[in-house]
Parts: sequence; C-alpha cells; structure tokens
Amino acid sequence: MKGPREEILYVPCIYRNTGRNKPDFLATVDVNPESPNYCQVIYRLPMPNLGDELHHSGWNTCSSCFGDTTKKRNRLILPSLISSRIYVVDVGTDPRAPRLFKVVNPEDVFWKCNLGYPHTSHCLGSGEIMISTLGDPAGNGKGGFILLDGETFEIKGNWEKGDQSPPMGYDFWYQPRHNVLISTEWGVPKCLGYGFDPNDLKKGRYGRRLNVWDWTTHTYVQAIDVGEDAAPLEIRFLHNPDAAEGFVGCTISSAIHRFYRTERGDWAAEKVIQVPSKKVEGWLLPDMPSFITDILISLDDRFLYFSNWLHGDVRQYDISNTRRPRLVGQVFVGGSIAKGGTVTVCGDEELQSQPEPFVIQGRRVSGGPQMIQLSLDGKRLYVTTSLYSAWDRQFYPQLIRDGSVMLQLDVDTEKGGLTVNQNFLVDFGKEPGGPCLAHEIRYPGGDCTSDIWV
Repeated sequence: MKGPREEILYVPCIYRNTGRNKPDFLATVDVNPESPNYCQVIYRLPMPNLGDELHHSGWNTCSSCFGDTTKKRNRLILPSLISSRIYVVDVGTDPRAPRLFKVVNPEDVFWKCNLGYPHTSHCLGSGEIMISTLGDPAGNGKGGFILLDGETFEIKGNWEKGDQSPPMGYDFWYQPRHNVLISTEWGVPKCLGYGFDPNDLKKGRYGRRLNVWDWTTHTYVQAIDVGEDAAPLEIRFLHNPDAAEGFVGCTISSAIHRFYRTERGDWAAEKVIQVPSKKVEGWLLPDMPSFITDILISLDDRFLYFSNWLHGDVRQYDISNTRRPRLVGQVFVGGSIAKGGTVTVCGDEELQSQPEPFVIQGRRVSGGPQMIQLSLDGKRLYVTTSLYSAWDRQFYPQLIRDGSVMLQLDVDTEKGGLTVNQNFLVDFGKEPGGPCLAHEIRYPGGDCTSDIWV
C-alpha cells in the first residue's frame, strides 16, 4: 500500500469527569519525525461549552466526491456524546490551527429529530452528513440518524423512515452497492452514562443486535442477534466496495463477528474470534472480559486490528480468509492485569503469567489501548488510551490523575507483527489545562475509518 505520510493528527481531548473545570478541545498533534515539534500538541481549539464529551469525528465530504472540484474536505464534524451539541470545525483555512465554524445546538437535535447522544459521523455521496445516535432526548435507548446539510450544516431531519427503529444505536457503516446500512448498539444512555453497573446486565440495557437498513428506502429491515449483552460497537465493512462482508467488535462479550450477505439476500453474522475472559481477584467481577473497544481494517483489506481495553493488548489478524482470521501480531501497552497492580489473575487460557507494567520514556501508562488509527501505508498504528470519561474514572482512576497518552506501533506489513516505537509518545498528562483524556484519531484528508468507497 502507498499513501502520503501523515504529518499532523486531530484528536478530541476531554475534561469532563476529570474534576477540571475546562472545556473539551480539539488537539492538533505533530507526528512528522523531521519536525522540531514531533510528538507535541501544536494547537488546541477549546470548545465554547463545558461538559460536552467530544468523542468521534467525521468529514463534510467523502471519497465518493473525489474529483468534484466544488467539494473540499475542509470541515471536521465533532458530535458531543453527552451534551448532544454538534461542532463543525474549519480545518481547511489553516490545517495546523483549526477554528470553530458552526455550533448545532442540542435543542435542534432534540426537537427536529427526537434523538440525542450523537456518536458516529459519516459523509454521504449526496453531499449530506449523517450522524448516528444512542438514544432519545430523555436518555432512553433509540437507534436513529441525524441528517445535516453539507453546505449550511443545518439539521434537515432524520435519515430513517418508517415506523420501525432499533432499541439502541451506536456506530454504523453503509455500502450503497449492496443497498445496505448496518448499525450497532452500545446500550441505554442513561444507564451506561454514569459508568458500568453489572446490575444492568441481563436486563436489556446493553446492546445485542446488528441492525440492517435498506439504503434506498431508509427503512429498518432486519436484526442480527450477536448475543445478550454483547454490546457490538465499532463496525467495518471491507474497503473493497464489491465485498458484501465485514467485521464488528463486541465489547462485553469480547468477540469479533464477521457479518455477510447470504445467498438469500439477507444478512447474517458468525463469530470468528473469541478473546477468553480471565479469572481474576481484586476486580469488579470474577471474570474479566478483554473489552474489545475499537477495530479497523487496513486499506488493502489484509489485516484486522483491535484493542482490548481491559486486558491491555492490541492485536493484528491476517484476514486473507475472512472466516478464519489468524493472529499474527500482539503487544501489551497497559491494561488492568499488569503485575504489581490490584488485580490478580487466577485463571488464564492465553498467558502463562501477568504482563509487565508498560513504561515508555519513563512514563508508566495508565489505562489500556482504546482508539486506534492506521497510516495509509499500513506501517504505523496509533493508539490512545481513553474510552469514555465516566468509564475511565471507574476502571482506571489513575488515568484521570495522569491523563492519557498516544502511542505508535510499528507494523510488519509482510509477515505481520507489532512493536512499540519507543521514540514516540504524546503525553496528554502534560497539558497546560491539566491532564486530559485523548480519544479518537483523524488524519487531514481521510483515513482507514472515515472513508467509504461506493
């Protein structure tokens, strides 16, 4: 694979639930090894409000508009997971110093769409922008989509049509060649919003379905059950637009499912990877799931990567055979089971002993690997360590104290394999406003998780 090397990254940084009365901000990070500012935050764009919980981001223009001289990828869409505001950021005027372009207020989301808690933003070939949501304005679960005008960024209404809607929402991916959109389910916002309560399990408060939509009619047509409380989060089709298959990571059940179109024309899923839970003492439950929280597929559709936020490892699988992924790379960069911590592993199907604490450049990393992003040539995998502020505070209180980090893993694209780049560390514990929680990673111009080829 080939592609221009990334020189800067955009990373949402969160202060909500840290005890620091600061607004979230969008960080511009210099990742050019030839730059004197390598591994440093070179610009910070603070949001005008407190408590937003910036989370994921997307673009105003997608790859299907490539070649249209009237379209430019110059606006970054930043939905706020908790406040339900949607920020539009100008990254075209000065890519190294973004500026706020527009704010869509939460009441517009509530009143025009009867939705709240926006998550994933994807641009459409029509020029519009589509944002998935977790629930309704009251914090109940409800899967739906906000549609923004691609020029004015005003809310046009709901994308979905008809009387049927799934009970929850989260991420989504679409593929017009197969007339399909598939969305996922995290859980009920007012339950998961304050933290993870085991008492919510087995009560229908966490997701279990992949929800299939007819792309042409915008109607909800099928639910695929991947298991009670599985909590399917990030979903990715293969990048080849002819491929009618992809993968989804299930967080609580710690499994990867392959979804695919059947010969009948409907959709199905099969579990292809199961990360075993570990028997533990000194933790919330006697069995600790790995917590698969982010996945991505390399642009050549050869490798699948995912992070285990609780166990602490990042994995690389060869998916040349999509039904039988093969583990080819693994590295531990934090997590809850390191030696010397509060958790003792009593039973482990995979490891002979607990991994050593992860230290880089003298900094012991708090938290576990969470969001990941791959370079266009597939040779560098970036990793951040914050999941969501309320869950960070619960599972990794030291992450609130120390702040999160960004790491870079070197990737063997021939045989497979992951190694930590010891010369790369972005320490968000050293921010002028105090330690913060860095989340998703975006490249100017697009990356492995923002582009959908149609």
